[in-house]
Amino acid sequence: MKENLKILIKESCDNGVLRLVMNNLDQKNALSENMMNILIDEIKAASSDPSIKVIVLAANGNVFCSGHDLKEITAARENEDSGEDYFKNLFNSCSSLMELIVNIPQPVIAEVDGVATAAGCQLVASCDLAIASHESKFATPGVNIGLFCSTPMVALSRNVNKKNAMEMLLTGDFINAEKAKEIGLINNTAPKEELTIEVSKLAEKIASKSSVTVSIGKKAFYAQTEMNLSEAYKYTSQIMKDNLLNDDAKEGIDAFIEKRSPDWKD
Repeated sequence: MKENLKILIKESCDNGVLRLVMNNLDQKNALSENMMNILIDEIKAASSDPSIKVIVLAANGNVFCSGHDLKEITAARENEDSGEDYFKNLFNSCSSLMELIVNIPQPVIAEVDGVATAAGCQLVASCDLAIASHESKFATPGVNIGLFCSTPMVALSRNVNKKNAMEMLLTGDFINAEKAKEIGLINNTAPKEELTIEVSKLAEKIASKSSVTVSIGKKAFYAQTEMNLSEAYKYTSQIMKDNLLNDDAKEGIDAFIEKRSPDWKD
């Protein structure tokens, strides 16, 4: 089923995978106020829908996402406060979107076919997984226009090592898909004509797992990365104990021992 939301196309599949396709080619799929609000609304709705097990975030056109809309930013300077309130709300909304992607129970996969810059690169880094076409390119070029990519830096620095993150941030240079894979910004690359197929395979593989178990694991993964070693083991030990008391853990272990496919209760 396809529902045209003007700048976002929503594709619901029977296999538990929801595709959200950015479709604002005129603005190079920029994270305008409108685009971010629609994405937040759709992702929030999906997060509470038990039929949705994986979300794929894709885009039409040769630009995955160009970051914030600089024309909107420039227009806001005409406000009485020179745009201060607008800028505050803009970056709060962007941060809310990125945090939402991390905090929802379903894994989110970025399907990148084209250019991802600034907050667009941040969007890729915020997703749990990412696959890009061979032609895709990534950059955090804010330094080139006097606006350091400070908020994109948060997601970028949590995905790649410090030296590579700083090089991207300080030079503003593009990196290709192979380099993005090498430094951990994306998981894999694929030929352009096979990209959606490869992403679908990955999404369907994850969707076939127990969604309760996947959501437990996703939440625990991000939580433990912010802890020291001792705290992380204490926390994850509690998580595993609680997980073992879950019906799907019993079913999964029984199925493994009995050499059959599990019948997930969720």
